[in-house]
Amino acid sequence: MASIKEFNRGAWTAEEDRKLAEVIEINGPRRWKTIAAKAGLNRCGKSCRLRWMNYLRPNIKRGNITEQEEDLILRLHKLLGNRWSLIAGRLPGRTDNEIKNYWNSHLSKKINQVEKQNEGSRSSKRRRVIDHKANEEVKREESSSNGGEDHSKVKFDDDDFFDFSNESPLTLEWLNKFLDLDNNNNSLCELS
Repeated sequence: MASIKEFNRGAWTAEEDRKLAEVIEINGPRRWKTIAAKAGLNRCGKSCRLRWMNYLRPNIKRGNITEQEEDLILRLHKLLGNRWSLIAGRLPGRTDNEIKNYWNSHLSKKINQVEKQNEGSRSSKRRRVIDHKANEEVKREESSSNGGEDHSKVKFDDDDFFDFSNESPLTLEWLNKFLDLDNNNNSLCELS
């Protein structure tokens, strides 16, 4: 039976980093299994590749992520989702692993806090809308009982009003928010 070689799975040492960098300088960053063997490391090729790509490459930008980079990450994530390599490709010197880790440890928590704050403000807006509708109803009843004119029967063409065929989908975000609010208000009205 062939024996299975056990690789070192622990943290990388400075000596291992130095050996890996020397072999890559001579042979280039390819054929990682061969590089691991030539460096005399008890590591698999994948481990060597990841160590080089995420920590040892000379063009890697290490350190704090700036506000501009954070803003770009947020916008790209909204557009691309969890496609970390595509996002990192637009941030020179940043690795996909670093972007993913920063997202999971900082940005996702920040977004969740903002969404919770928005939830609170939305519920207060819903209450104001319901109060406003109730006030309008009272005004209509008063005007009809006082012999005033009823303006609730003003006619307009719904099809023309709601024709968004010339709009791009990106400019209709307000419509989605409006419809969500409208649906929430309708469900609240049904409960009462």
